Order: sequence, then structure tokens, then C-alpha cells
Amino acid sequence: MKSDYDVAVIGGGPAGLFAAGFAAGQGARVVLLEKNARCGAKLLITGKGRCNITNNEADPRRLVENFGRQGKALLTALYAFGVEDVLDFFEQRGLALQVERGGRVFPARGGAAAVLKVLEQFVKQAGVELRAGCAVTGVTRDDDGRLSVATSRGKIGAAAVVVATGGLSYPQTGSSGDGYRWAQQLGHRLVTPQPALVPLKLKEAWTDQVCDFNLKNVRISLLVDGQVRCERFGEAFFTRNGIGGPIVLDLSTEVRPVLNKAHIELSLDLKPAVERDTFDRRLQRELTEHSNRDFRNSLAGLLPRALIPIFLNLSGIDPFKKCHSVSREERLRLLGLFKDLRLTVTGCEGFGKAIITTGGLALPDLDMRTMASKRVEGLFVAGELIDLDGPTGGYNLQLCWSTGYLAGIEAAKWGLSG
Repeated sequence: MKSDYDVAVIGGGPAGLFAAGFAAGQGARVVLLEKNARCGAKLLITGKGRCNITNNEADPRRLVENFGRQGKALLTALYAFGVEDVLDFFEQRGLALQVERGGRVFPARGGAAAVLKVLEQFVKQAGVELRAGCAVTGVTRDDDGRLSVATSRGKIGAAAVVVATGGLSYPQTGSSGDGYRWAQQLGHRLVTPQPALVPLKLKEAWTDQVCDFNLKNVRISLLVDGQVRCERFGEAFFTRNGIGGPIVLDLSTEVRPVLNKAHIELSLDLKPAVERDTFDRRLQRELTEHSNRDFRNSLAGLLPRALIPIFLNLSGIDPFKKCHSVSREERLRLLGLFKDLRLTVTGCEGFGKAIITTGGLALPDLDMRTMASKRVEGLFVAGELIDLDGPTGGYNLQLCWSTGYLAGIEAAKWGLSG
């Protein structure tokens, strides 16, 4: 009996949109099922709406190093559709791109909304039938061997099914882990999903006073039981109960395994481009130039306005003391706040604030050369659902583009052959 569609794609995120569009481009009859009223809910909030679409590392072998010891599993997908292919895809469709620090590629204007607009036009022009507001409740294999997708609008038969439902991060966008459950019911093994790339919770309560204040060009070192484990340079920001931002998210990967096992601190260097001794001389000059001013009025040239009350409190220096009366001990204490501001980590945020999910469908159950299931014929997977994840910087969206493309092409071949 002929299936309703050659390919059914579940999930209208980056991987699903790519899989649907490229499958349809092969001539397959494709339906894209999205439970939200519109595709791309999570994409729209990626990078605070800016959308870091990829990383400008064109060499697949170097790029996969960022995905850890299992990264080589991604090579076939990257060779099939790599970074340069992603850049060409968007630029040929009128979206200008720009490369920023660390090779991060962003839209030159329009942000995530512009990216989503390109993707929506892509699937529409490819002839994909989009069913938005259509919740999937299960994927099963019928007695005749066909795959069936149960939805809120009835049952759909398809020769091939691509599951691209994402992980568990940002549940407010619809991420509920359904794809994990369906895959497990069909025999797949699951590496326990955990929140990844998350803000950190801190003991210090004062961060609430400067929440969302941006820290640019700073260095943060992670200390475990007093020993420096790793460090990152870039941007961060304080939150109501801790600290977030790109470099903190990357550090969180190192924090989670040692939580509750060690004393964890962050060392924040607000002036990483200046050596400690050099900055000490700068402090001495400032205090000398403002020798007759109250100490509280001497920091405007060294700190953003929002941080001055914090430093006044943490330094322990009487704010009404004249600058010429500040002692060497007090000055060195102030210097430490600029070059080694210690923050005590008490925990990691959960899925509600996680950028991605680590863990997922076990790689041994997948043919990563085609994104096909080794357990169920005609079943393909793509995107965050897979047990692969990278740091911030566009790597995780590149995973979605590459695996979505490969899953779509291979699912189309399977669907058209059946």
C-alpha cells in the first residue's frame, strides 16, 4: 500500500527545516509537522535573537575537534554540507553575513528573524507541505512495514520519517523530549540528556544589583579546589543569582562534572589586556590625580557607573576617605577586584536556561553516514536529538544544518525507492 508521503519530518527547527527542504528538492513528497503555530521558536531566541548561524572554520577535521571525543562521527555530514555550504545557502538567498570574534558568523542585519524567513521561504519553494499546530503523539511501524506518525490531526503514513524534535533545552519553545521517547520505544538507546551551556549560580548576592550588565573583553578562569582548570576570554553578564554569557556557558561544561565534589570559584579579570603591575601603577596615578577627592568619586575613569557601588562595598575602603589617605593595603585590595574578582559557584541552571542538551540518542544505534537508524528501517534523525554537542560559537547550529541536510537527502532516497 502506498504511503501518504515519501518523507515525514517531525520538528520545525533548523535541522527539521533543512531536512524537509532538501528532501523535497530531491523530488520527494514531504510533510513537515510542527506542534507550534510557527516553525523556529527556539531559533528566534538563539544568541538573544542575533543567531550565530555557524563558525567560520572551513576545515571539517578541525571543526569536529570542538565536539569532543565523539566529534569524528560528524565528519560525513560536514563533508556533505559544511560551513562553506551554509554560508552559500544563506548568501545566495539574500542574507548578508558577517564574521565576528572567534569566527562566529551572524546575519549582518535582521538577526534570527531574517534567518527564519530564509528557511520558511526555502521549504515553501521546495514544495514542502507544512502542518503547523500539529502535535505528534507517536511514531510506530505498522504490520505492513510502513512507518506511521500519530498526530493531533490523525495518522500519517510515510516511507521515511525524519525525527528532528530537538532536546530538552528551553522547554517554553516546545522542547519536551518527545523524540527521545519515540526512539526508545522503537529500540534506540539513550544517553541521559542533561542541560548544557548554562549560566552559573553564585553565592554572591550583589549580582542582582547589576543583572544583565554586559562585561566585554574580560577573562574568566575556573578554579577547582584552588587550581586553575581552564579560562575563557570574551563576553559575560551578571544575572539575578549568578553569571551568564558566552564564555560562562562554555565554562559550565567543565563545572557540571565537579559540582558538589569540589570548591568551585571563578576568577574575573576585568582588565586582561593590562598586566597586574601596570594596572597597579594606573591605580596609583588615579589616586594621586584625585588626591583631594572622596574615594567614592575616583573610580569613574576605571569602571562603568553600574559597578562603582559594588566595588566601593567590596573594597572595604571608606567611600568618604580622601584618595591621598588610601593605604597601600587598601589599594592592593582594590587592585585584586579588578584583576582577580573571586566568585563562588554554587550550581548550574537547568533546562529552562540551557542553550543545548548534552546526551541523546546513542551514536552506535545510528549510521552517521546517512543519519539512518540502525534499529528501524526508514527512520532518520537529525539535530540536537543526537548525542553530540559543541561549545558556543555556532558549532551546534552547524550540527543541525549538516545532519538535517544529510538526513533529508538520504530519507528522500529511501522514500522514493520504496
